[in-house]
Amino acid sequence: MPLDGPRLAPLSGSRPNALVILIHGYGSNGDDLIGLARMIQPALPGAAFVAPNAPSQLPRMAAAYQWWPIETFSMAERLAGVSAAAPGLDAFITEELTKAELPGSRVLLVGFSQGTMMALHVGLRREQPLAGIVGISGMLVAPERLQAEITSRPPVLLIHGTEDTVVPFSSMDLASTALTAAGVAVEVHASPGVGHSVGQDGLAAATAFAVRALD
Repeated sequence: MPLDGPRLAPLSGSRPNALVILIHGYGSNGDDLIGLARMIQPALPGAAFVAPNAPSQLPRMAAAYQWWPIETFSMAERLAGVSAAAPGLDAFITEELTKAELPGSRVLLVGFSQGTMMALHVGLRREQPLAGIVGISGMLVAPERLQAEITSRPPVLLIHGTEDTVVPFSSMDLASTALTAAGVAVEVHASPGVGHSVGQDGLAAATAFAVRALD
């Protein structure tokens, strides 16, 4: 079944001149991240926003979605999961660009946690470079495979809370190192005292990056 989720039309009232796709984390949904979009939207009045729900639901939890099931927390599980879910997200990006009549260079991916893993995996393997990728509280899956598989190098902003107990804060530096080695322009933003969430400083950094990427 094709991906879909809540949307925000451009504040300008005209056809979108850019597209921001927000990719939620494990056990969340598009409605959760569309709230984040509302806070970014005033800085990008010409952009459309969409936050697709992941393809499967958590058992017995109607509003909780996952890009892949988490059982072992191993990198092998993450690689298998992200690889299985990637074609669906990649097709969604292509379809949304076609409907909006926009090139890939006018789309920004914003991921959170498991959504960051999806954004980095898919965004760096598309033929046509995206405008950029914002990865919040996530990690780069299988960094040792990146140099062999990367096909485009959009700029990346990584944001991570220093007190994250779900995805270790050290994941930001590990991802930054691997991305830099693969020729990707990377910015990092540490949010002091923030756990597995988006702080106001992180939101401000993401908004500023989005404006620069889509200027």
